[in-house]
Amino acid sequence: MQSLLSILGVILGFGVVIFVHEMGHFLVAKKMNMKVERFSFGLGPEAIGFQWGETRYCLAWIPLGGEVRLAGEMPGEETDPALANDPRAFFVQPWYRRVPVVLAGPAMNYVWSTLIFAFVIGFWGEPIVSQAPVIGGLLSGMPAQVAGLQIEDQLLKINDAPISSWNQAAEMIRLHPGQTLDLKIRRGSEELELNLTPKPDPTRNGVGVVGITPKTEFVHVRASQALWKGAQQTYYWNLFTLRYLKDKIVHHERPDISGPIGIAQVVAKAAHAGWEDFLFLIGMISVGVGLFNLFPIPLLDGGHLAFYLIEGALKRPLKPRSIQRANAVGLSLILALLLFATYNDIERLRGNATPAPAAHKTP
Repeated sequence: MQSLLSILGVILGFGVVIFVHEMGHFLVAKKMNMKVERFSFGLGPEAIGFQWGETRYCLAWIPLGGEVRLAGEMPGEETDPALANDPRAFFVQPWYRRVPVVLAGPAMNYVWSTLIFAFVIGFWGEPIVSQAPVIGGLLSGMPAQVAGLQIEDQLLKINDAPISSWNQAAEMIRLHPGQTLDLKIRRGSEELELNLTPKPDPTRNGVGVVGITPKTEFVHVRASQALWKGAQQTYYWNLFTLRYLKDKIVHHERPDISGPIGIAQVVAKAAHAGWEDFLFLIGMISVGVGLFNLFPIPLLDGGHLAFYLIEGALKRPLKPRSIQRANAVGLSLILALLLFATYNDIERLRGNATPAPAAHKTP
C-alpha cells in the first residue's frame, strides 16, 4: 500500500503538472484555429483513445506528462505540399501568432501553481517556515536520525553555545563538516545530551549536513486573500529559483539540482506526509516546470520563442539547417543537465538521504 501511494503520488505530482503544461499549448492553439492532430495524457503509444473532429484524444501508456501534436510543427514538415497549402498549419503562421502558443505552456503552469497554492492557503493556511530551533523533519539515514534526534526536539545548545533560532543552529552545523558536535536538547519535559558528526554535502561544496528540517506552521488567512497569497507564492518561488541559480553561477558553486530520481523521492515522501505538503509541493514543481521551459534553450519553449523573435527581427524565417544545429546544441545541453541532476540524485542515494524541498534546504 505504501509503494502504491508513492507511485500514485509521483504520477499525480509530476505527470499532472506536465499535462497541465501541454493543456496550455492545446487550448491556445485551438483558440487561434491551428490544426491539432493529437492530444494525449501520458507519453508513448496510445492505450485508448477516440477521434473528435480533426484531433485524436487519447491516454498513452506512460502516465507522465502529455503531448500536443500540431500539424506542421515538426522539422521537415515545411516541405510537405499538403501542409504548405494548409493555412492552419503551424509553420505557415506568422511568427507573432506562434508566440502565444509556446508561451501558453509555461503560463498555464504559473496559473496552476497559483490555484494550488491558493487552495492550500485557503483550506489549511499560509505555510510559514518557523525560526524556532525545533526539529520538524528528519531525513532517513542521516546523522541526526542515527544519533537519536526526534521530531519536536528543541535544540538548546551546540558545543555549549546557546541556540535561539533555526538559522543559528543551521550555521553552526554547516561550519563543522566532519567534526563532532555536542548537542543539548529538550524533549518534552526532559533535557538530554547527545553528539553527532555532520557529513559533508558534495552538492553544496562540502558544507556540514545532518538531515533535519524546520517546522512549517500554517497561519490562517481570510478566504478572500487566498488567491492573492497564492500568486505571491508563485512569484516567490520563481524569484527564489532565479536568485539561487544566479548566486551559484556568480560564486562558481555547483547547484543542488534534483533529477527524476530526486523529484520522485520528494513527491513520494510528500504523498505520505499529508495533503497540504503534497499539494504545496505540486505547486512548487509546477513553478519549476514553467520557469525551466522559459529558458532560451533550443527544444524548450523559450528556445522556440527566441527563434520566433529572431524571425520577426530579420523579417524572414530562419534556415532549417540553422534550426537543426541549434536544436542539436539544445538537446546536448538538456541531456547534460539531466545527467548532472541524476548524478546529484545518486550522490544522495549513496548517503541514504532524501532531498528536501527547496523551502527546507537546511542542514
